[in-house]
Amino acid sequence: MELILKEDIQDLGFKDDIVTVKNGYGRNYLIPKGLAALATPSAKKVLAENLRQRAHKEKKIIDEANTKAEALKQLEIRIPAKVGAGDKLFGSVSNIDLAAALDKAGHQIERKFINIKGGTIKRVGPYDAQIRLHREVIVDFPFEVISEAK
Repeated sequence: MELILKEDIQDLGFKDDIVTVKNGYGRNYLIPKGLAALATPSAKKVLAENLRQRAHKEKKIIDEANTKAEALKQLEIRIPAKVGAGDKLFGSVSNIDLAAALDKAGHQIERKFINIKGGTIKRVGPYDAQIRLHREVIVDFPFEVISEAK
């Protein structure tokens, strides 16, 4: 079943992408929730025209995302966490904590656009995350989890 996505859906595609999914997933989940529409020939023509009109606006958005990416590359983020024996954390550090640290540094980024390599962090040390600012602009962002001062 071919569908046109109305929103970004993780692990499936971005808004206005034409994707092929299983019939049940499309019919029972994506279409009823308003996340996608059937990709009929007329809908594809309308989508192509809309994308053509939006192309120059998209360039401006990509340029803004690139400038934000350069600003993020200049940042050094250290996330303090409570540590037990052997550099093991009490609890864990996730994309929520990284989003909060970035917010304190003046960069508002939604946590769903932050992907920490390896999932949640359970030990002190340097780590990497991928931050998606736009479908074409993804930043590899290094950060460090440090021991909280007592």
